[in-house]
Order: sequence, then C-alpha cells, then structure tokens
Amino acid sequence: MKPSEFKSARMAKGWTQTQAAAQLGMTQAYLNFLENGKRRLTPELVRRATFVYGLSPGVLPVADVFVPTEADDQRLTELLGKLGYPGFAYLRTRAPRKHPFEVLLTALAQNRLDARVAEALPWVALKYAQPESWLVENARKFNLQNRLGFVVSLARQVAEMRHESERAKELSQLENLLDDSRLAKEDSFYRPPRTESERNWLRTNRTEDAVHWNLLTDMRSQHLQYAS
Repeated sequence: MKPSEFKSARMAKGWTQTQAAAQLGMTQAYLNFLENGKRRLTPELVRRATFVYGLSPGVLPVADVFVPTEADDQRLTELLGKLGYPGFAYLRTRAPRKHPFEVLLTALAQNRLDARVAEALPWVALKYAQPESWLVENARKFNLQNRLGFVVSLARQVAEMRHESERAKELSQLENLLDDSRLAKEDSFYRPPRTESERNWLRTNRTEDAVHWNLLTDMRSQHLQYAS
C-alpha cells in the first residue's frame, strides 16, 4: 500500500486524522507522517488499516517468502469466509485475514479438498486474481500452475456468463501467463480418483479446459452456485 492509498482510505471514511489515529491506536502526528511517506507502512500497519478502514483483503501484503502449508477444510473455510465468500459468510472466526493469493495457492496445494471449498476457489479468482508476477511465480514454484490455470478458466467463464468483459479479459491474460509453463503430467483437482474406473470416467467426462490443464475433475463453471 502506498502512502497516498493509505490517506485515501481514511478520507473515504470521512474521518479526520485525529479520528482515524484513535481507531488505529496511534497519535495524529504519527498518522500524518505515514500518510506523507515520512514513516514506513509496515505489513502490520497495513493489516490494521485494512480492518479499521474496511478495505479489501486484496490490499494486504503478501509474504516475501511464501510456502503453502497443510490446511484442513475447516481452516480453509475460515480463510475463505474472511475473504467475503458468500457461501461461508455465516462463519464467525478470529482467524486473521490473509491475502487472497496466499489463500488460493494454499488451498490448491492440498491433496484433497471438500467440494464446498473447491467450489469457492473460482470465486476467489473471479474477485481477486490479477495477471501479476507474485501469483504466477509462486504457482510455478510449487507446480500449481495447472490447478490455478483451471480455476482461473472457471472464473473467466463465470465472468463471461455475467457479461463482465473487462474482468474476463484480465483473467484470460492470467491464463495465458500460466499456460506458458503448463505441466504435461496428469494431475487431479480437489479429489484424486479412488479407483481406476473413476479415473477413466473422469478422463472421459471432463471438460475441454480440464483436458487442457491435464486435470482429472468433473467441476464445471455452470454448476457453480454464483455463476449466474
């Protein structure tokens, strides 16, 4: 977050520096330094401002060194709820919000996901994904480009269904970046086949996008609850 964006967030709330400083737990003088670039906006300060000003989690800082950790479905539903996913809006948790890119890659790194969690991932891509270096580089680093590419393709199809042409264009650009390093090895998305007959069924019934990204999955954009 830039100092100018930090200042704009306060002004959008209609708060004076004194009012905002009280909410942020700092002096008005220190807030003035932050807004004018005379003090560094640390990741912790940005997190606090995101909560106080009600900003999008997309402005949260991403980790300098990111490694996807093991996360169960309960943890992932909490993280997705914090991002505003409607399907988990009912959850009440004190878990800190994380940047959407980190949540997305963490979920994609899991060997198996609950179907409800998997269905939320195209929504995250639809709302937050951008054709930018951090997301692409970290997906490649952990060999997640095929899974991410498929999720982004679903998000792009939802944007097209909604006639959101500009958003569909951005997601298409991200698909192209990921496609440059598409893996040839067959993989699965969200639930590995348990038997050879299931594997063969998925090969036969998957979509063209799933074939393109070398994934075994039966997920389709038109089946997503938020597609229309």
